[in-house]
Amino acid sequence: MSNDLDWAAINAAAIDRWVEEGWMWGVPIDSATYRRACEGQWSVVLTPTKAVPTSWFPPLQGKRVLGLASGGGQQMPIFAARGAVCTLLDYSQRQIQTDLFVAEREGYTIEVVHADMSKPLPFDDSTFDVIFHPVSNCYIEEVEPLWRECHRILADGGLLMAGLDNGVNFIVSTDEQRIIHRLPFNPVKDRALLAVLNREDSGIQFSHTLEEQVRGQIKAGFRLLDLYEDTNGSGYLHEMGVPTFWATLAVKGCGQRPSR
Repeated sequence: MSNDLDWAAINAAAIDRWVEEGWMWGVPIDSATYRRACEGQWSVVLTPTKAVPTSWFPPLQGKRVLGLASGGGQQMPIFAARGAVCTLLDYSQRQIQTDLFVAEREGYTIEVVHADMSKPLPFDDSTFDVIFHPVSNCYIEEVEPLWRECHRILADGGLLMAGLDNGVNFIVSTDEQRIIHRLPFNPVKDRALLAVLNREDSGIQFSHTLEEQVRGQIKAGFRLLDLYEDTNGSGYLHEMGVPTFWATLAVKGCGQRPSR
């Protein structure tokens, strides 16, 4: 791995810029949505279109929830409304600021940590009951160390909910009509891909395999409980019904399967 490309800093700056430009994943929920969540009407997403099954969640009152690269004021406010003790880790200052804005507006407390999830996570062992990790590890080169860190910081019986890019988005042209790239897509190892990403203002992104994403969780010590697929939500692949994302539910140690 070349270390002369600071892709974490590049991505943090890119995401800050996208949020300023109105990026859909940086637009916070409104007060009405927060109030409905307080009353028990709520949903969150790990991937673009499908809501996470409510059966995946334990009762959240008092649960210690980490939003792992989950800034933007969309998911953590919902968990706070349900009584969770919330911590957010993100390397985008703008995403963190958005979550702090919602917390101040609605009058709850959230701990925020500005950090890079490709590094050891700055938490003690067994700190959290739930880790909620929307699609974002496409911005880091190696995911298996992250799964090991997630396993370490979860309490026994703790749940990992993760949104994952399955790699299809990396092989197609911008109009999604042609296959133009091979896998793996790694701009650190193939610098020609940097020009592709720069043209599309996509930050620095990496494809990951089923073995890295799902088997990697199992190798880290998790037990897979459930999963589903999702599409991009728009575009040609979506119109053709091609799944481009997975969402997984895994447990550390013992745990119950969600009800159907």
